[in-house]
Amino acid sequence: MKHTLLSIALSLQAGIAAMAATNDVASPDGRLVVTVGDEGGRIFYSVKYDGKPMIEKSSLGLKANIGDFSTGLRERAVSTKQTDTTYTMRGTKASKVRYVANQMGIIYENAGKDLMTVTFNVSDNDVAFRYTFPQQGETACMVVESEATAFRLPGQSTAFISPQADPMIGWKRTKPSYEEVYSADAPLTDKSQYGQGYVFPALFRVGADGWVLLSETGTDGGYVGCHLSDYDPQAGYRIAFPMAGEANGFGSTTAAMALPGSTPWRTITVGATLKPIVETTVAYDVVGPKYEAAADYKPGRYTWSWLVWQDNATNYDDQVKFVDLAAAMGYEYTLVDGLWDKQIGRAKIEQLSRYAQSKGVSLMLWYNSNGNQNDAPQGPKNCMNTAVARKREMAWMKRIGVKGIKVDFFGGDKQHTMQLYEDILSDANDYGLQVIFHGCTLPRGWERMYPNYVSSEAVLASENVIFSESHAKREPFDLTLHPFCRNAVAAMDWGGTIMNRRMSRDNKSRHSRYTSDVFEMAAAIVNQASLQCIALQPNNLGELPGFELDFLRGVPTAWDETRFVDGYPGRYVVLARRHGDTWYVAGLNATAEPITLKLSLPMMAGRKVDCYTDRKAAEGQLPDAQVKQLKVGGNGAVKVTMQPSGGLILM
Repeated sequence: MKHTLLSIALSLQAGIAAMAATNDVASPDGRLVVTVGDEGGRIFYSVKYDGKPMIEKSSLGLKANIGDFSTGLRERAVSTKQTDTTYTMRGTKASKVRYVANQMGIIYENAGKDLMTVTFNVSDNDVAFRYTFPQQGETACMVVESEATAFRLPGQSTAFISPQADPMIGWKRTKPSYEEVYSADAPLTDKSQYGQGYVFPALFRVGADGWVLLSETGTDGGYVGCHLSDYDPQAGYRIAFPMAGEANGFGSTTAAMALPGSTPWRTITVGATLKPIVETTVAYDVVGPKYEAAADYKPGRYTWSWLVWQDNATNYDDQVKFVDLAAAMGYEYTLVDGLWDKQIGRAKIEQLSRYAQSKGVSLMLWYNSNGNQNDAPQGPKNCMNTAVARKREMAWMKRIGVKGIKVDFFGGDKQHTMQLYEDILSDANDYGLQVIFHGCTLPRGWERMYPNYVSSEAVLASENVIFSESHAKREPFDLTLHPFCRNAVAAMDWGGTIMNRRMSRDNKSRHSRYTSDVFEMAAAIVNQASLQCIALQPNNLGELPGFELDFLRGVPTAWDETRFVDGYPGRYVVLARRHGDTWYVAGLNATAEPITLKLSLPMMAGRKVDCYTDRKAAEGQLPDAQVKQLKVGGNGAVKVTMQPSGGLILM
């Protein structure tokens, strides 16, 4: 018996020795706590909010060609400090942000005596963490081969996520492009559609305890764009690297780093309600500008012929119509889409740019990103994939007064593709050009990192409303989901507030829109990007009520403050955004029934406001819009009703 007790005691001592002391770092308000510890040389972290698990024990670390930083680790030092910074932004959900966080850095040594620091920044509702490596002796570079980083959610959680597509599939082999359907309230154990896991961002409801939003930020040409694996109940979601077949098989799936160097930040936003999810700025809080703006980049609205009129409209005469439309509405830009190089020609583009400028409108031009990573046929091609071609093209655009570009059809998330994004942005800044990306990856902190960056598609966007009736029917679901997920972490180029009632040039043929006019108008406020497409067609000027046109003439695209008011992902959403001294409250209803809400709007307390709503419509018909005055209570309370697939605007 004595020998047995002695053996047990020795085993317990060995176990205690193998488990190093844990390290905690809490948010400034103390409600959010991250715990980091190690077991047998492996490091783990967990996240609690108000004492409730939001991320259960999940692994940290990575493997590199110079050593394994996921096992055999020993803690060498721990340091803490507070970060308190204020910064300004152009064209995001807030123009001025104060970021206060407690930071903990833990230095680990692996079996080869090489060092790695894991840094956690914890603010009141956000966690950001990354790995940093010093130069290891004479070794000044390394390749990250895989990560052990994981996110294990509590078992009662449900997911709002979108699958990562297989490489080189879809139209003209242009995928993956972050353009898949989102699931809502799905079990964690559901397998992804393609077996390739899920893209960032990913939203989770942790039962009755709260919400978790996962993403990453700070990714540039120094790393790969990552996504999540399928869920493993034991390990959770793991960080996954790009697939070998991306970019037509060209390029490595791993990440090469110079030393010293850091990985991108992985971010976790948590809250008891959806308010911190919608209002988070963590994607920008932990990154900084990479260069100064070379021009005074203006937010604004643009017209776009292609969305409804499609490829045949890329001709000189039709583009004049959309320049005239922009001028009539007081919009700043007109986007000329693909095929302009063949169907208009450069000489006529110069003429069109002069005409637009005479009307107070600037052109933006579409480009194919390259010609060697997919089969997308539209031109101009091979103008953006090399520095020589880019600079020649951008110098020409600057000379003729073009103010922006939309670059389409990228090849995935490998490091060389991430570098291509950065190179396009940097070169465009030299020539005073703003940049929108389509057929592309999720932007990861780019609004702050690159001052001429505007937005990215990276979502199953409005072009699909045109392509198929099934997607037109999904539009209300999509636009009530993205404020909590895709658009919560980065600017989103949805592609247009559509005012045609039918998806055709004559506004009489093809399938109908399934959202009300007020829904579409409110979406211009709910969707966040500093350049917004207001997809009016020339015929709309004579068809829409004057009060709708007046609203669309004045709708802002840059916001000083954003507040979550009410909603549930994929069902309905109400947001309040401030532009200068004016508050705009916008709501969208994705359900098949009217929703009556009692809203708390302290910013409008005691005021009479203009209220845009939908009249009740006959079954199968789109409702007509109406505008009336509404008195908000002295305590900010107001009762409103949104019709099925309808909207709400208070201003």
